[in-house]
Amino acid sequence: MGKFREKLQRFMIGRYGMDQLNQFLLYAVLAVILINLFVRMWPLELLELAGIVFLYFRMFSRNISKRYQENQAFLRMTFRVREPLKKWQFRFRESRQYHIYKCPSCGQKIRIPRGRGRVSIHCPKCGTDFIKKS
Repeated sequence: MGKFREKLQRFMIGRYGMDQLNQFLLYAVLAVILINLFVRMWPLELLELAGIVFLYFRMFSRNISKRYQENQAFLRMTFRVREPLKKWQFRFRESRQYHIYKCPSCGQKIRIPRGRGRVSIHCPKCGTDFIKKS
């Protein structure tokens, strides 16, 4: 297994590899394959084949600058969808460990660790002190 991995690594030197656009294409092709399992249609089979060919074309391409530009264009197009999802995921992860309170005078958000009991919170923006349960 080690020799195969080494040969594959040598083969991929100077080639583009996987990026976010290729990952999206991979998941899209897998979704089309799953749909085609239940609804047999020849256009879906052509879509599968075209997706796989385009995926491997991008992955093994030596024109790295062109593939990079394609990926950047994809990231720009999907920014408005990805960014709110990242924020929601971050807030969900943080909510397990921290409470987030707003300062009563200026509205500044302040992050306090959970499980500390009643704490006095000092707002770094306006200097107001207030007490909350963490």
